[in-house]
Amino acid sequence: MDINPHANFLHLGNFTYFSFFSEVHHSAHVATTVVETLAIAAVFLVSVAANVGAAAMVMWERRLLTNKAILTLNLFVADLLFVSMIPLIVAVRWTVSWTLGFTACHIVLYVICMGGCVTITTLATISVERLQAILRLRTVPTLNRGMVTATLFFIWAFSAFTAVPLSLFFTVVEVDFPEKEHVHICTLKWPDNTAEIGWNVAFAVLCFLLPGFIIVVSYSKILKIAKRCRLRLRPRNSQSPVGDSLEYHVSRQDMKLFRTLLVLMFSFLIMWSPIFIINFLIVARNFLAHLNVSSTMFFWVATFTLANSAINPILYSVCQFKNSWRRFCCGSVVAPLRKAP
Repeated sequence: MDINPHANFLHLGNFTYFSFFSEVHHSAHVATTVVETLAIAAVFLVSVAANVGAAAMVMWERRLLTNKAILTLNLFVADLLFVSMIPLIVAVRWTVSWTLGFTACHIVLYVICMGGCVTITTLATISVERLQAILRLRTVPTLNRGMVTATLFFIWAFSAFTAVPLSLFFTVVEVDFPEKEHVHICTLKWPDNTAEIGWNVAFAVLCFLLPGFIIVVSYSKILKIAKRCRLRLRPRNSQSPVGDSLEYHVSRQDMKLFRTLLVLMFSFLIMWSPIFIINFLIVARNFLAHLNVSSTMFFWVATFTLANSAINPILYSVCQFKNSWRRFCCGSVVAPLRKAP
């Protein structure tokens, strides 16, 4: 066995394995592990509190659940699933060797990636649903339970399917060190490099670039419709075509929601980009031996990505329910002063 002392890559036979959350190439420092634990535990606690609070606010504010309200609740559920594996990550940082068994190894990154895919796919679905509602001249569409159920099923089935290789090929591998006996790591064991590259590219396109593209296209169409509405409502616009009476209507609520979606999308893209980059670096390490990617680096990048599950509900609440939170906390709303007529 060839061991690289500067990176967490283990060469066993013809395969190169990355140790992911097990930092096996340095002596464990308690202070470092404590800092890591505090950081990722804070992400976990804030995420749970923020998502539960935002979900409660949606239920309180939207007593009649519309399509977008149900999809928004699905967004919060996905964020909670996303951070559900944090206790397992903390355990591995303390034990170094993987002691959680094969089942936990198969599901830890599978659940994380599936939760992330559900999040961005739900954001894309909300943008398409709002666009369709505007095109059909419905500001608040009635609840179609069959359609919503089918949409939620597709989102979860699609996300679960795209992440399946992580469940299949993550496994526990036993390695030997001169100073440590029989260290176990939870790692990806791909059949070959082609399969690894193919999945990384496919997952990045299907669960990262494509949903983001859909949101941008939907948002652009909404802006065009809103611009036409403003032009139609100008008092001097006497030469408007006959078809103006059938023009679409974009409410302030729709524009507010789309601004929120845009913020959430940019937040997702910014906070997920590093994990995709480091995954491609791990793949590139099979061909470029000088690349150094450590487990500690992967941990902090993963923690930054997991923090997106805490940012999402906070941004959504700030953008959508600012006055509702004031009512909830203070019992009154601070309304802006209006000029006397």
